[in-house]
Amino acid sequence: MKIFYAIQATGNGHISRAMQLYPYLLKFGEVDFFMSGSNASLAIDLPVKFKSSGCSLFYSKCGGLDYWNITKKIKPIQMYKEAKSLPLKNYDVVINDFDSITSLACKLQKVHSVQLGHQASFVSKQTPRPDKKSVMGEMILKHYASAPKNIGLHFEKYDSFIVPPIIKNEIQQAEPTNLGHITVYLPSFDQTCLEKAFSNLPDQEFHWFLSEVKFKHTIGNITYYPVNQINFNESLISCHGIITGGGFETPAEALYLKKKILSIPILNHYEQECNAAALKKMGVPVVYEVGDNFELIIENWLNNNNSMPLIQANNINETLQYLFETYHQTT
Repeated sequence: MKIFYAIQATGNGHISRAMQLYPYLLKFGEVDFFMSGSNASLAIDLPVKFKSSGCSLFYSKCGGLDYWNITKKIKPIQMYKEAKSLPLKNYDVVINDFDSITSLACKLQKVHSVQLGHQASFVSKQTPRPDKKSVMGEMILKHYASAPKNIGLHFEKYDSFIVPPIIKNEIQQAEPTNLGHITVYLPSFDQTCLEKAFSNLPDQEFHWFLSEVKFKHTIGNITYYPVNQINFNESLISCHGIITGGGFETPAEALYLKKKILSIPILNHYEQECNAAALKKMGVPVVYEVGDNFELIIENWLNNNNSMPLIQANNINETLQYLFETYHQTT
């Protein structure tokens, strides 16, 4: 069996998931990957056969999206040409993790596909949303990478086609410890936005992962790390808690490890606002804006001893077996 797997590379989560799935997919056949977007900072150990600049995310300095830069970089004519030229008819199965070019290619070439990933869970109206829904955000979630079949990943089973998160083997096999530090992963924040707040808590150690950092170094109570999966896993497994965005994979791993979480969703990023709504329902504290008193928010969070909810890890073999069975039933 020949498998085409499209990855939306607007962040590291999609790539991390694909790398976890790859050895399981090989049990079913040969896999070629298409990577669309240019935001990822992880080292990629996958057979990427096709690439596109696609649609990438760009951030403002302190926690928001830079919509002007995002729009400026989109090349619709080039994306249309790429969609027409992708050789999807050479493949037996097309798996799409939220890539618009692959979705368009399937429509143009009349090829069946399945959307597998977190965004697929938003096909269900039961999946948590913020109190104030975004019409544009809902349209993007519905149409950006639509497919006739969806298998969604989320913290809880909000609907029949939603399954647990795919948790990396390194996380599942780990014995969590607590060395007292706080792990920080906030890709939409520049160093200058949060450094003062962390420095104002001199008795608290921080492990801060930043894409612009080239080598590990320590200044005061902050150890700066480049974005590296091995170092990040080690820090997360041994941390007291994690401060992160409103993404999906990192909070899912932290919940699985029973770590404290402080979530700061990216401003005006609707999917992250949806994830934050889900986390709030589970008892995870969420902060929507970081102001001058951020260190007080961190202190209050650290002093709060509320227990974190438990989540399951995905049974990958079972999920993929279901994917391939249902794919061929509907083609």
